[in-house]
Amino acid sequence: MPAILPSLTLPADRKRADLATTTETKPFYLGSCDVFTGLVSDVGEVVVRAGGRFTIRSGYKADTIGLGASIAHDGCCLTALAMRPDGDGSIYELDVSNETLSKTTLGAWTPGRRVNLERSLRAGDELGGHIVMGHVDGVATIRDIRTDGESRRFTFEAPSELARFIASKGSVALDGTSLTVNEVDGARFGINLIPHTLTVTTWGGKSIGDRVNLEIDPLARYVARLLEMRV
Repeated sequence: MPAILPSLTLPADRKRADLATTTETKPFYLGSCDVFTGLVSDVGEVVVRAGGRFTIRSGYKADTIGLGASIAHDGCCLTALAMRPDGDGSIYELDVSNETLSKTTLGAWTPGRRVNLERSLRAGDELGGHIVMGHVDGVATIRDIRTDGESRRFTFEAPSELARFIASKGSVALDGTSLTVNEVDGARFGINLIPHTLTVTTWGGKSIGDRVNLEIDPLARYVARLLEMRV
C-alpha cells in the first residue's frame, strides 16, 4: 500500500502574512508539535539538576535560541528557558514533568551526563533522517555491542508493547538519533553505527546495559492503527 503521510499544518494563530515574511525562521509543525529529523547537531552536558529543573550547557549560541525554543534532548522534545551566553555557546534551563521523568531516561540524569541535542526543523531545512516527533515512546536497553570493522553493531531490547512497530530496514530514533534497523528477532533488534555517528554523538560512550530513549517511526504507528481499523 502507498505510504500515508500526515499533513503538515500550522496552528490557527499563525497568520499567513507572518509566515510570508519570516518563513526562514519558523519551525515546521506537525499538528501542533515541532518536528525533528534525528540528525544530532550538538552534544550538550547536564550542569545542574534540581528535581525536574535541569541546567544544560550547549554549543548553540545564546542569541540563536529564542525563549521557549524546542530542542530535542536525547530524543525528548523540551522547552529551553533562561538562556545566557557561555563562551562561544550557551547555558539554558529546562523544566521536566514527572510524567517525562518516569517514562524516559531523564529520571536518571545527573550532572556531567552528555546529551544528544537537535533543534527543531525549520522551513527549507533538509529532512536528512526521518520524521521524529520528540515524543519518546519508551526505553530500550542495550543487550550487546560488537565491533564490526570500524563500526559497532548494537543489539537492543524494546518494550514488548513497542516491538511490533519495529521492522527490518525501517527507522527508529534512539536517544534522538535517526537509525536504520538491520534485523529484528522478537523484541530485540540490531543497529549498525558508523564511526562518524560514534564520534559526533554520545553513542561512542555507550555500554551494555545502558537504557536509551526510543521513539518508533510515526508512520509505523499510523499503519498499525489503519490495520486495526480494517473491517
